[in-house]
Amino acid sequence: MKRIAGYTFFWMGIGMLLAVIIPCKFFSLVICAVLLLVGYNLFCC
Repeated sequence: MKRIAGYTFFWMGIGMLLAVIIPCKFFSLVICAVLLLVGYNLFCC
């Protein structure tokens, strides 16, 4: 179950990162980074 949550958070972060490319807002970038890190840690550990 932890791997599924990690996979989901990782791809949510990727999707948000793609959405941020056009309008660059700092808060959205922070959320992207956090989701990517949490997703990676949950999926790989």
